[in-house]
Amino acid sequence: MNLPNKLTIFRMLITPVFLAVFLWESLPHSFLWGAVLFAIGSATDFIDGMLARRNNQITVFGKLADPVADKMLTTAALLAFMKLGLCNIWIIMIVLIREFAVTSFRLVASAQGVVIPANVFGKLKTISQMVFTLVIMLLGELSYLNILPESFNLPLISDCLLWITAALAVLSGAVYIKKSVKLIDFSK
Repeated sequence: MNLPNKLTIFRMLITPVFLAVFLWESLPHSFLWGAVLFAIGSATDFIDGMLARRNNQITVFGKLADPVADKMLTTAALLAFMKLGLCNIWIIMIVLIREFAVTSFRLVASAQGVVIPANVFGKLKTISQMVFTLVIMLLGELSYLNILPESFNLPLISDCLLWITAALAVLSGAVYIKKSVKLIDFSK
């Protein structure tokens, strides 16, 4: 197994650790520790793709597992935010519907030997979700340290940022499905 695929598997394995640490109620600075683990997981997404392309180590496993690992990590963060009152349930529903739809089309295409790469909007969605997640966790840590003014409304800021991600999810999903419909043979 090559290094990019090992990094993808690492991202899958770090996800439940991230979630447990982030939601550990008695852990001081859980927002900070969660941000560190999430940043490590997010960094592996960038690194595994870069290494796979640079070293010509792109594999079928990587093409299919890499986006799944991303979805695992980012969905864990959304679920944690919802539990903490920092994410509207409809944001999660929109993002998950997009993820399941795109993954379904990707699997059908793969079964037919067709590769449909992520579009620029999908990449923007993933980047925004990872960046906004880190911003929200760092703001949560600042709030925990009482550095932010009392009037600072973290749930409102969090929802606003995550609605941007939800909008990008809808846009990228629509673009991906539109392209997929032209490339997939639905009679098989």
